[in-house]
Amino acid sequence: MTITGKADETFSVRFIDQGSTVLLELTNECNQTLKSVEILTVFLKDEETVGGGPSQAHIKFETLKSIQPKERAVLSHQTWINGKPSDLTQDQLARLKVVAGEVKPYVLDISWEDAEGKSRFQRLSVGH
Repeated sequence: MTITGKADETFSVRFIDQGSTVLLELTNECNQTLKSVEILTVFLKDEETVGGGPSQAHIKFETLKSIQPKERAVLSHQTWINGKPSDLTQDQLARLKVVAGEVKPYVLDISWEDAEGKSRFQRLSVGH
């Protein structure tokens, strides 16, 4: 099963189920090479504290040096829990998948440098 979140902008994202692992695929939808592509760290809401609490888990993504026009890249990521890298059994990326009819409580903040060297930004709503 694959769930896609798409904006009419520079990037689109897709979450890919690979058995028990979820991967994030980023696609450059424009016609220029983009450099220094980064998704900012996503801090997840605490699910254990009634009423919520300070974030105990967050997801960090790798930075891409560049991505060609219409190219797709699967980004590696690491879930951190209480300040320490977690193992694969505690991976939290699935919480960012979009579920039809559910509120999207998280965003992917993506920054990059365009062909003219200008910094750009895009925000995509995700999660469930």
